[in-house]
Amino acid sequence: MREVGVGVIGCGSIGLHHLKRLLELSSARVVAGCDVNPQALESFGVEAGLPKKSLHREYGRLLRQDDVEAVVVCLPNRLHSTVTVEAFEAGKHIYCEKPMAVNLSEATRMVEAAKRSGGKLLIGLQSRFRGDVQALKRHAADGELGEVYYAKCGWIRRSGVPGWGSWFTRKKDAGAGPIYDIGVHVLDLTLWLMSNFEPAAAYATSYAKFGPEKRGLSGWGKPEPEGYFDVEDLATALLKMGNGASVSFEVSWASHIKEPRRTVTLMGEKAGLDLESMTIYTTEEGGHVDKKIHFDEVDPYLVAMSHFVECILEDGEPLTRPEEMLGLQRALDMILKSSQEGGVVSSDEV
Repeated sequence: MREVGVGVIGCGSIGLHHLKRLLELSSARVVAGCDVNPQALESFGVEAGLPKKSLHREYGRLLRQDDVEAVVVCLPNRLHSTVTVEAFEAGKHIYCEKPMAVNLSEATRMVEAAKRSGGKLLIGLQSRFRGDVQALKRHAADGELGEVYYAKCGWIRRSGVPGWGSWFTRKKDAGAGPIYDIGVHVLDLTLWLMSNFEPAAAYATSYAKFGPEKRGLSGWGKPEPEGYFDVEDLATALLKMGNGASVSFEVSWASHIKEPRRTVTLMGEKAGLDLESMTIYTTEEGGHVDKKIHFDEVDPYLVAMSHFVECILEDGEPLTRPEEMLGLQRALDMILKSSQEGGVVSSDEV
């Protein structure tokens, strides 16, 4: 089998996370790494078994390396669009970490660049590749729920502010706080299970009660004590979809709760679906019926990376389709804008 040469741009925590999965694939070979931090780059090189000539401080040099066929982009959110577009112009395929971009305009540039180059673009929404999610998607896609008219989703942490003071907590680098960081996952799953990526209006509120006081911190990311925090740490929203359906959304990095929860619940005319309990709720012959859905546990990061490489080798379509990704980015932008301005935001305002 032919091996796809892969370069990783951004060799921090998530870059190393992806490296471990790439090293498990017989169809891929890590041939280059890039990071502005020399220590992170060196550690990545040792882990990947790369010579110094394949370790770069400037991503342009990695993109000019002949054996790099695909690139994994693991950079601060504000750089996703710029680096992805340049990588497509260099003839590469792209696996870009979530969120796709910091606004719809930049996400659109990425999709247009992919179309011009003919390259593959997969966005790192690894939750789609989980065994439980895949099982529920099969039931939803078969029409078992009927028309889905209402959904609820959320990811609420008790303590989970990543890398205080780093790019994670700076709006100019991250675009937003948990709305873009973890909210993107549950909102994507909800819209994907609904097969509905057409938001019409959003009304949202957001708060920053923990981050500014350096409370509710997590071990993820590298803190920068001299940095700052100017994003939200909790947000809640109601989305109205173009077909009349509605979605309730809540997300937090830190909050006074008993335990963290990640939820996705869909309510349809024929049945309802709950990700936490892996149950479909319906009626049969006038009585209530609860159907437990069985599934196989998998490593979603490994499955997602394998899918990306397979799409390159077999000219397949990545699971994160362009129209879905643009609809998701539009919804996130609408939620963020509404939470900042305090009013209803329609789809044509972002």
